[in-house]
Amino acid sequence: MTRTEYPWLLPSAMAGPTDPEPPGAGPIGPGPARGRPRRTVRDWVVDTTLFLIAAFVGVLAAEASDRINDGSAVVLFDQLTAASACCALWLRRRWPVGLAAVLAVVSLAAPTAGGAMLAGLFSLAVHRPFRPVALIGALALLSACLQPVARPDPTMSPLGSVLAGVTLVLLAIGWGMLIRARRQLVAVLRERAHRAEAEAGLRAEQAQRLAREAIAREMHDVLAHRLTLLSVHAGALEFRPDAPPAEVARAAGVIRDSAHEALQDLRQIIGVLRASDEGDGPDRPQPTLATLDLLVTESRDAGMRVVLDNAIADPAAVPAAVGRTVYRIAQECLTNARKHAPGAEVTLALRGGPGDGVTVVVDNPAPVGEPGAVPGSGQGLIGLTERAALAGGTLQHGRTGEGGFHVRAWLPWPV
Repeated sequence: MTRTEYPWLLPSAMAGPTDPEPPGAGPIGPGPARGRPRRTVRDWVVDTTLFLIAAFVGVLAAEASDRINDGSAVVLFDQLTAASACCALWLRRRWPVGLAAVLAVVSLAAPTAGGAMLAGLFSLAVHRPFRPVALIGALALLSACLQPVARPDPTMSPLGSVLAGVTLVLLAIGWGMLIRARRQLVAVLRERAHRAEAEAGLRAEQAQRLAREAIAREMHDVLAHRLTLLSVHAGALEFRPDAPPAEVARAAGVIRDSAHEALQDLRQIIGVLRASDEGDGPDRPQPTLATLDLLVTESRDAGMRVVLDNAIADPAAVPAAVGRTVYRIAQECLTNARKHAPGAEVTLALRGGPGDGVTVVVDNPAPVGEPGAVPGSGQGLIGLTERAALAGGTLQHGRTGEGGFHVRAWLPWPV
């Protein structure tokens, strides 16, 4: 958003840009200002308005000088000085400090340059910070105080002339500083609005990323288990085409059931992406520790050797979130064992109680046969570690010295 995008928001519509480029500053150092922006239509209107105001004040002062002074040389000097000072205002954007200083000195000898001097002070206060404004302002106040001595006005008392000059100088500087402050305030508010909008966008992106990661983790945990069952039984039918019809029928039934469960799980996960008012039915019940036996039975039916050592007396008493995390850890470990250690016996041990937490230990020795053809993404254990950390627990995993694999997780169980 640029400053000229919403010019009606600025109360300083009669002033030029706040901080013009320093004179002689080119794109690569001192030299001609090749990158200086050209005047816009608004700039021409503002500069012309200030020129006309200064010229009007100069004409009034020149008429007063013609009435007061008898010498034509003094009147001619005042007129030429007023014209030169008004024309110099066209340089106020490039040299506001130098122009204001020169006009403050010139107005001491030529009151007709007073209007141009006030316009220069105003432009200086708008375009420059307080320090140069204070220095040139002090010079202008000194000139206003000495002018009744250098060029006395018979129609006014010296004190009245001093008070009028000081008041006009302070008004010009104060008005310019007020406009500069408001411009800076608008710029700060716009910057803060842009920063707040950017931060809101970043927070929205982070929330979307976290939601996508959660959905991806859930899809991996759920679908990988079902699809490995499909792969195992399909592979058995492929390598044993002469199997008994009863065994073929049992394998086909498991494939059908696993495909059906995978489809249901996929529908459930996709339902998370929908709005709450677009749901077309109740969600399927989430797995808990009480359903762990069904998972083990399903794996055994697929031909795995699984030893379950569950020392938790009442699995239903485990908090739902903890039980669901334990279920997902066991599910992923069984899936990995099925893919990478076919034929190996898997031991699944559960210990814990209220206040002590739940400890899950899964071990399998080195694979008996060749690893399965189902590829692994390597993201399952990473997802389990993140899931355990989100639940307030920990998870360690790694290979044993005998070529097996060991997974140990601890999850909190509040009293």
